[in-house]
Amino acid sequence: MNIVKEIQQRMFELKDEKYKEFQCGLMPTVSSDVVIGVRTPDIRKLGKEYANHKEVGAFLQELPHKYYEEYNLHSSIIATIKDYDYCIEEINNFLPYIDNWATCDMITPKCFKKNLSKLLNEIKIWIDSNDTYTVRFGIRMIMCFFLDDEFDKKYLDMVASVESDEYYIKMMIAWFFATALAKQYEETIKYIEERKLDKWIHNKTIQKAVESYRVLPEHKIYLKSLKV
Repeated sequence: MNIVKEIQQRMFELKDEKYKEFQCGLMPTVSSDVVIGVRTPDIRKLGKEYANHKEVGAFLQELPHKYYEEYNLHSSIIATIKDYDYCIEEINNFLPYIDNWATCDMITPKCFKKNLSKLLNEIKIWIDSNDTYTVRFGIRMIMCFFLDDEFDKKYLDMVASVESDEYYIKMMIAWFFATALAKQYEETIKYIEERKLDKWIHNKTIQKAVESYRVLPEHKIYLKSLKV
């Protein structure tokens, strides 16, 4: 049995019909016909198991995949790659095939942390893409790796400059700025006060920040007053 068939068999053994129904409700862009119904913790366990499989390369090259969970497993495996250049190669091969937010948001490679200057060059390419989930991924990488010790106002400008009518990009921008409000409030609040964001993104950012446990209560009160 080849690795693809083996993985599919393992996934069907983990099938949870109720979870499938729940998951499909969250992903209108994905047909229920390609969703098996495997919980994310189980996908991550399989990812760790198959990351070092001698035939893992064959699975990563098997694109497009048949099932939604195979894409999530692919994301999980990529996230374990320790060699930065190889990781970037695999990500760039994979991004054009992603068709939903959940798969996109599973990719957070640990090797990126030690290669931030090189990563920034890739991010600039990603957020300039015409592909929805490539742009979303690029913005999320800024959120994950450049809002803490490496923070600079220019990263807020990079994300604010992204123009798109795509729902999943606009949601990611709002998520980014809500996170930035929690981590870098003094610089980020200016973008809300000066209304530098699209109206929908502006209001969604405030909503997500108000819902966040990481944003201070007094900041939430002020943010509510800035809703357009």
